[in-house]
Amino acid sequence: MTSLSITALEEPEMRRKLGISTRLAAGVLAVTVLGGLNMSTASAADPAGTDPVAAARARASYEAINTYFDAGRGLLLEEYPNTQSNAYSYVWPYSQAAVAAEDLAGVPGAGAAGSAEADRRIAAYGFYWNSGTTPPGYDSYVRPPNGQGGDKFYDDNEWIGLNLIQRYQRTGDRAALARAKDIFALVVHGWDTDPSHPCAGGVYWTQAPWSQDRNTISNGPGAELGAHLYLLTRDKSYLTWAQKMYQWAQTCMLAPNGLYWDHIDLAGNIEKTQWSYNQGVMLGAGVLLFKATGDARYLRDAKSVANASLAFYNTPEVLAKQGAAFNSIWFKNLLILDSVSPDPRYRRAMQSYADYTWNTYRDPATNLYKFGAGSVELLQQAGITQIHALLAWPRSRYGLLA
Repeated sequence: MTSLSITALEEPEMRRKLGISTRLAAGVLAVTVLGGLNMSTASAADPAGTDPVAAARARASYEAINTYFDAGRGLLLEEYPNTQSNAYSYVWPYSQAAVAAEDLAGVPGAGAAGSAEADRRIAAYGFYWNSGTTPPGYDSYVRPPNGQGGDKFYDDNEWIGLNLIQRYQRTGDRAALARAKDIFALVVHGWDTDPSHPCAGGVYWTQAPWSQDRNTISNGPGAELGAHLYLLTRDKSYLTWAQKMYQWAQTCMLAPNGLYWDHIDLAGNIEKTQWSYNQGVMLGAGVLLFKATGDARYLRDAKSVANASLAFYNTPEVLAKQGAAFNSIWFKNLLILDSVSPDPRYRRAMQSYADYTWNTYRDPATNLYKFGAGSVELLQQAGITQIHALLAWPRSRYGLLA
């Protein structure tokens, strides 16, 4: 395999792409079956609450990852066709393919094959693990001898941590829980300790020297991970840190319209784009902190963000501009809120977006989603797969989501 080096210019460019692609080694659904999946799935659920049409769409979307993005050894390509010099994807898009596999494994009836695929995806995280740093964590690119590694991003590690929490809640895998704890130690290490900084505190986005930004997306998922770990272990240090991360984002990133901005730099400049995934992680963190503390303020916060974001991203066409990967995180967290405070609007918006995307962007010949010109991105293919998979979950299982 080609050995790669990641320069400070290449990595941020790749990180700012909103799409990627994913691939797997399973069979493809017959065209005759897929031909019947172009209807809305809103009323297709079976008596157990599982939507078989959504499940079939999810399998078809995921199997396209295996068919077109396989890079060998359980790893994946960044895009298809691959025009990158890198032989493998960065860990951020890879993690979203792993989450898609875990979401599929959680669909009732997924069985041993679904679990084995989730296992395979978890195993390949090992190519990115860097045990030689203090604290250890996942590099942004595969480590030697398969690649040259890369800077650590705190949000990358948080996505993996949440993936491992959901795995633990499905399977009882103690190793997954232990690694999630390792990741949280890394996240705490990323906390800004300089009181002279504007909006002092907060978890940095990355350890890379070219950025000192502190982001909603490095604090919201950190708060979620800490709250999950507290709920599973009752170790109060996890709750203390989760509340600190949540409060920092509320204080520094919450805009007057009730949605969250993206990040702040060390000069105090705020990047005010309001991405859907930022809203998702903060409302999800509110739900989990409510579960951890019983403080109704957190649940009110979560409902407020849900209402504001539903009004802001009010049509599938508007949501399409956010990217399927960002939207998948928003929708998953709406379902986490739904598990505590049911509201049919959350799933209805998710279903509408899934139908629109299936019918508008999917290539029926390949089940790849072509959101724009050029290659199909693993990140976006994985994101829409997650959405279809979670629409196949019965509501009774939403409490297992992370």
